[in-house]
Order: sequence, then structure tokens, then C-alpha cells
Amino acid sequence: MNNNGTVFVGLDVHKDSNMAAYSVDLGEVQVLGNIGVRQCDLDRLCKRMQSKGSRVRFVYEAGPCGYALYRYLSRKGVDCMVCAPSLIARKPGDRVKTDRRDAIKLVKALRMDDLSAVHVPDVVDEAMRDLVRAWGAAKRDLRKAQQRLKAFLLMHDVRYTGRANWGPAHRRWIAELVFPQPWSQIAFQEHRQAIEDRLAQCERLQAALREAAPQWRWYPVVRAIQACRGIQFTVAISLIAEIGDLSRIDHPRQLMAWLGVTPSEHSSGGSRELAASPRLTT
Repeated sequence: MNNNGTVFVGLDVHKDSNMAAYSVDLGEVQVLGNIGVRQCDLDRLCKRMQSKGSRVRFVYEAGPCGYALYRYLSRKGVDCMVCAPSLIARKPGDRVKTDRRDAIKLVKALRMDDLSAVHVPDVVDEAMRDLVRAWGAAKRDLRKAQQRLKAFLLMHDVRYTGRANWGPAHRRWIAELVFPQPWSQIAFQEHRQAIEDRLAQCERLQAALREAAPQWRWYPVVRAIQACRGIQFTVAISLIAEIGDLSRIDHPRQLMAWLGVTPSEHSSGGSRELAASPRLTT
């Protein structure tokens, strides 16, 4: 066997299983099956793949299992890529999706250089992102709790005459409500307590963000973008925590595409100027 080639290894990663497939250069793709999820299983796989070629390249899709596998293989000096699942080419009629097929597809796409790598943050950046996402989840839970209480009050025909913006006056009015039926009162108190708990959680997490931010390496960037109109601290740190190093973005169009604010276009024939609206061409 030629041990001078490149071994391409595709992993379909799950919580309890890692389906592996590989090929040497452009040879036939071989399926190894479930190799296990322990570090000793990965060590055994790396040793086996290194015996088949001079260079080994791993790839797996970004997903809920995170970047622990990438970091472990990188510490071992193994070339590993985490690819974007949404950018993997798929045939329109291919509706069969299994772990085995996914691993084979990853191998074929990797050796054809047809995958887009995602940015893998370091451990500290990911920890800050975890804190930011926890704050964002608490804010969403707060909105849901507020919506449930509003729906409860509307169902009982209880209406607030002012602006129901959850300000001090609105919250005082809610605190004074009493329902004639004791069971309805219990339900109301639970809805109200859920809101108070979520408010306290948001305040704790925001305080933790303000305490941790000055120790983060991207804090100067967070402060700088707050100079833009409408961008406050929580918005700024959320953006930088998700994007990471802005210098890795070569062009503003890439940033806009990543943020999802680039408009779509489906046109044929002519030029974009001819297809534009008269208001934009005059």
C-alpha cells in the first residue's frame, strides 16, 4: 500500500456515536462504521489512519457537539476542519440521509475541496459567547413569560389603560390585581412570579457581562462599536461574541452575508440596473 498519499477522513458526529469513512487520495471510500466517542477511540482511529498515508485530514459538520473534537485533534497535531452544514452541496432528489451516507459525502467533498470551514473560537471567546447566549436566552424567556401573562389578563378581560410596556407604573398595576376565584389567583401569581424570576436572571447575567467584559481581549472593539448610533453595550458585546475577530472578514459583503442582511436576487437576462426599480435609476 502507498503510504505517501493523503488520507481524507469524514466523521458524522453524534452524542453517542461517531460514524467514520475514509479514502486514500482519490481511491474508493471505505466505511469504518461507529468508532466510538471516547478519546481512546479517536487515538486508535488516528493511529490507524496515519498508517495509511503521510498526511491525514479530518472533517466533521458543525453541530450541537461543539468543537471539543476539533480541539482534541488539533492538540494531537492532526489537520481537522469543522465545515458549515448549510453550505454542503446536495442533490435536489437526494432525500435519503443516514450517518453512513453523510460520512461518505464528507470524505468526497473534502478531497474535492468543496467545503466551507467555520470559524472555531478559542476557549475564552467561546466562554464569553456562552455567557452572552445565556443572557439572550433569559431575555427570550422573559418576553415569553410576559406574553403569557398578557394573554391570561386578556382572557379574563383585564385591560391596562396606559402603555403596557412593563415599566414601573405597569408593574405596580399588575401587582395590585386580585382575581375573585382563588385558583385563577394562583395561576396569576405563578405567571407574575415567572416574570420576576426572569427579570432577576437578566439582571444577574447582564451584571456578569459587565464584570467580565473588561477582562476580554475584544473589549476595546466592544467599546469602539458603541460609538455607532443605536448600539449599546449588550448589542455590542453580543455582536463581537458571535462574530469574533473582525479582521478575518475580508470584505463588508461577507459580514453582511454572515449577518443575513444581504438581499436575495433571482433574475435572468439584462443587467441589474435594468431590473432595478425606476425610483433607484432616476
